[in-house]
Amino acid sequence: MKKLIVAASCVLALVAGSVQAKDWKEIRIAFDVPYEPFEYKTPDGELTGFEVELAEAMCEELNAECEFVIQAWDGMIPGLLARKFDAIMSSMSITPERAERVLFSEPYYNTPGGWFARNDFSADVTDMSQMEGLTVGVQRGTTMDTYVTNEMSGVVTVKRYTTADDMVLDLEGQRLDVVFVDYPVGEQTILSKEGFKEVGEPVKLGEGVGVAMRQRDRDLAGKINAALRKLKNDGTYDAIMNKYFTYDIKM
Repeated sequence: MKKLIVAASCVLALVAGSVQAKDWKEIRIAFDVPYEPFEYKTPDGELTGFEVELAEAMCEELNAECEFVIQAWDGMIPGLLARKFDAIMSSMSITPERAERVLFSEPYYNTPGGWFARNDFSADVTDMSQMEGLTVGVQRGTTMDTYVTNEMSGVVTVKRYTTADDMVLDLEGQRLDVVFVDYPVGEQTILSKEGFKEVGEPVKLGEGVGVAMRQRDRDLAGKINAALRKLKNDGTYDAIMNKYFTYDIKM
């Protein structure tokens, strides 16, 4: 059974942070919503998506009652360290910088970053002379943000967003020239609309995506790694993946 908790407004989530079962039969898992197709709400308000369904299967394998917490991306690691939840399962790429603050599970998927723009966009995203003066949208604190900041600072204007949905709205409203986002997100939220296209080649970033936990919770990490391996081996992972993707994202 799962409970949906909005982290920004739910005082109970803060209270629950002080109590934790040593056997990990109760686990609070954070998601940044919307981030389609990984985590989003259906029109009737149901939380779903690839990572949500994978988390449900993982919790069933662990025989654990899981509470699903909605948390804005830029508060993910601070919220984890403040014990608002026990794990982040929200497309968090494994990077050396993040690994200094959190403990990652083994990677459970890997997708590249993709460039998306309106059909009239003609610049080569790898040519800084063509990109000069353009405005690039990224989601704040992601590996895509880091990449654009490191590779294009001083050339483009980088506009950062809390949610991917807000970024897409600004692309539609012509307040952005191009966006750099997790490829499946762009595929589902941008290419599904008329008048938009993929530009350039996908860019592989990081070492894959993992579940993030507090550094001291190595027992939880061991349980999660074992559960994810089991789901990959018994076909459950593939069944969930095939609902959301037409290509293999498994590590």
